[in-house]
Amino acid sequence: MQILVVGGAGYIGSHTAHALRRNGFEVLIYDNLSTGHLRLAKGFELIQGEISDIGRLARAIYRVDAVLHFAAHAYIGESVTDPRKYFRNNVESALTLLNTCLSCGVKKFVFSSSCAVYGVPAKLPITEETACQPVNPYGMTKFFFEQALQSYNSAYGLRHVSLRYFNAAGADAGGEIGELHTPETHLIPLAFETALGHRDALPIYGNDYPTRDGTCVRDYVHVSDLAEAHVLALRRLLLGGESLALNLGTGSGHSVLDVVRTVESVTGKVVATRFEPHREGDPPALVANPSLAARELGWVAKHSLEDMVSSAWAWAQSQKQGGLRLRESEFAA
Repeated sequence: MQILVVGGAGYIGSHTAHALRRNGFEVLIYDNLSTGHLRLAKGFELIQGEISDIGRLARAIYRVDAVLHFAAHAYIGESVTDPRKYFRNNVESALTLLNTCLSCGVKKFVFSSSCAVYGVPAKLPITEETACQPVNPYGMTKFFFEQALQSYNSAYGLRHVSLRYFNAAGADAGGEIGELHTPETHLIPLAFETALGHRDALPIYGNDYPTRDGTCVRDYVHVSDLAEAHVLALRRLLLGGESLALNLGTGSGHSVLDVVRTVESVTGKVVATRFEPHREGDPPALVANPSLAARELGWVAKHSLEDMVSSAWAWAQSQKQGGLRLRESEFAA
């Protein structure tokens, strides 16, 4: 059975592609490589193209039994300053992907959604019953596409699972793939850069949130756990399961300063920090209640924050080029 992984040369998409192959699926990757990396798709058949290119997309979709969609712009701050970019790709082009699936007769679809659909929740932890009130354009685009999927399910029988995951972190245990962003914006890799002296200080946006130490709290979930959830969601659809949306998280929140301390513990290096003003669109705390995913998929996150940081550090040390720009002398344990 062949599966199309759209955005499969990116961080979470590539980990999912590897998980699918380990579970016996044939994988075809479709990616424009604007933020994905050819090296993360190594060993897979790759079609390079835009999801707005109906002809190229259709030729790929005609070959597969189901589609997993990861090809979204995903920076909250950028979505605030350039919403047109986000609505064009995450909504307009994504609808082209959805319509092409229908035209090609593919009606099994797993969507990489986000906890950003919830906005600033009234209480924690967040369940799937929590009202979706996104506060930034990124979250709005994810919620819009979820609504489109629900409508297509009702009208056309396109069954789907929308996976609302929280903060992805970590790297594959085998060391073959990991997190590569240019520019890097994720907390843990930025903390590594700071620990290694490539940055003067790690910027922390806000230290007066209503949290235990004043910094944002997030539910960090290992990327390999997320990949496993996508495989389970796909199997659910292939076995005739109904459409639904699910939270993917650990159920535990960690502040920015918690993460900094964990990075210092794992690396044995000091991470200098610098407090900056709040970023527009950043909720104070986002923590999942993942119990529905446990019931519906049999999925439970297995990795701790220390596991995430340790695997990400191992991946970072293995890289001689890329976002961390590690010097040769820094590869020693």
